[in-house]
Amino acid sequence: MALGRFVSPQARVEYDAAYDRGFAALPEPTGQHDIATEFGTARVYRFGEPGPTPVMLLPGRAGTSVMWEPNLAAFVARGPVWTVDLIGEPGRSEQTAPIRGAADQAAWLGTVLDTLEPCPVHLVGYSFGGWLATNLAVRAPRRLASVTLIDPVQTFARFPLDLLVRSALTLIPGIRRWARPSFLRWISGSAEVKADDPVATVIDEGMRNFRIALPTPTAFTDAQLRSLTVPVLTLIAGRSVMHDARRAVARARDLLPDVRAELWPSATHAIAGEAATEVNARVLEFLAEIEQRGGKTGACRCPWRPGPRG
Repeated sequence: MALGRFVSPQARVEYDAAYDRGFAALPEPTGQHDIATEFGTARVYRFGEPGPTPVMLLPGRAGTSVMWEPNLAAFVARGPVWTVDLIGEPGRSEQTAPIRGAADQAAWLGTVLDTLEPCPVHLVGYSFGGWLATNLAVRAPRRLASVTLIDPVQTFARFPLDLLVRSALTLIPGIRRWARPSFLRWISGSAEVKADDPVATVIDEGMRNFRIALPTPTAFTDAQLRSLTVPVLTLIAGRSVMHDARRAVARARDLLPDVRAELWPSATHAIAGEAATEVNARVLEFLAEIEQRGGKTGACRCPWRPGPRG
């Protein structure tokens, strides 16, 4: 099985320039670490100062840490935050071994958490990052104080056929040049993506310059979702093209033991950016609720440690 890679040295240069511009829009990090795992090195950034239970942010496909630009300042104002560039995707992480399925995805992310934090964290995932968060919660719930899923893919409802077709077009030589921006506009529900948008630019450059070699996320079974014991908040975009939104909300409410499943009718899959103020407020409200519970899922006042050098 192939590894994710940049299509050429020049493509890497062009991507790195876009990444650096996007990263400059984020708050100043207080730490940067490269965590060795079985499948490669994960680039992790720390933001904020010691405080309540840390939050870890997992981005959508090709989003990297830059994807959290609309949300990060609000989360950092609460306390410590970790952001992760996903292994196998464009960004500053480096893949060294094939990732063959859900168990491998959970393994590298679990290693990152075990290296960084001595106690459970609040995991927040958007899109594919939401699937990653759910996958870890199914397999290693002891590492998590709560899970927040922002329009997660392949989690409560499957990819629709038209999404798979449009996504495939972005990979075909000769047509992917026009198919890629069209695909991004379709996902965001926008007729035009601003040229100076740091998030959109990083995602577009990643899709253009990097070949991802990861398996399609496997949909979760009813039994797996019923097994989730950690508190879950999920915000489902009513206009999302990633799934049937109403079906996703209904399934989450039916199966998860401790869930707040919300349908945001006017939101598209770009909900984390287009409704950033509202999303930030809702996530912070949920985290405060969980912290107030105390005990195992509450305010785990871990001793702050600087993390590994990297």
